[in-house]
Amino acid sequence: MTDGARVLELTNLRRTFYQGGAAIEVLRGVSFSIAEGEVVALTGPSGAGKSTLLQLAGLLEQPDGGEIIIAGESCAAMSERQRTRARREKLGFVYQFHHLLPEFSARENVMLPQMIGGAGKRRARQHADDLLARLDMTQRKNHRPAQMSGGEQQRVAIARALANRPLLLLADEPTGNLDQENAKSVFDALMAAVRDTGLAALIATHNLDLAARMDRHVALDNGILTEQS
Repeated sequence: MTDGARVLELTNLRRTFYQGGAAIEVLRGVSFSIAEGEVVALTGPSGAGKSTLLQLAGLLEQPDGGEIIIAGESCAAMSERQRTRARREKLGFVYQFHHLLPEFSARENVMLPQMIGGAGKRRARQHADDLLARLDMTQRKNHRPAQMSGGEQQRVAIARALANRPLLLLADEPTGNLDQENAKSVFDALMAAVRDTGLAALIATHNLDLAARMDRHVALDNGILTEQS
């Protein structure tokens, strides 16, 4: 743990799904926190609940019990409008598949969340160009997703996730859809961008070599989260 302020705090988080009348406890009292500037790896077997944990931390789902605190603010009593605002202003998301808008260029994909958040077009364009440059994508900023490789598309997705200067980045297998060489390149770019901005990050990955390069490593199995040495 770093000495920075806690950006994310989860306390006794629980989530249960029902299938065929049977209760499946995906999260059974998960508690942990991430400090400002800290990068935490989240691992676990397929179906362990890593994506569910990220969805809850990202305010995209409601837990069945427990508390989520982001930047000192409890999210339990937030309205849907407040949750949407918190996601836009405090959180950035990167998924295994980039989910870029196909009709827009790389630059436009990074500008869009800024403009939705109220930024002017000129300011949004400059910040988009700065982020794309940081991710070595300047030469591709006017290209649409179909004109880019998978690794390039994921770099744009990272830039988009950072566009509104979030406090916390949540990444769900961000290199899982790439070959080994591209995965390393994209992960290096992601880590450099996170370090440059100083934000906290929770990154789910099945790659233990990548997990070892982060500040901390937590593992989820059978609904329980444990610290890994």
